[in-house]
Amino acid sequence: MPKISTKKINYEATFKELEVLVNSLEDTDLPLQDALKNFEKGIQLTNQCQQALTEAEQKVEILMQNQEQNSEQK
Repeated sequence: MPKISTKKINYEATFKELEVLVNSLEDTDLPLQDALKNFEKGIQLTNQCQQALTEAEQKVEILMQNQEQNSEQK
């Protein structure tokens, strides 16, 4: 079962790390074991990016709801 991290994720840094990892998988002839390790790390990074995007989306939804409520009260 994947670990769920409670620390905040730096989306840009995580995405950049994922890009570097993908480029290394595409541009090199890694041994299978190393490629699998990199692939697993890539999946983890993808999940972290998705989590950060989901959290950002939830914040935007809350802000939009608050804005709508403030507009209705005026």
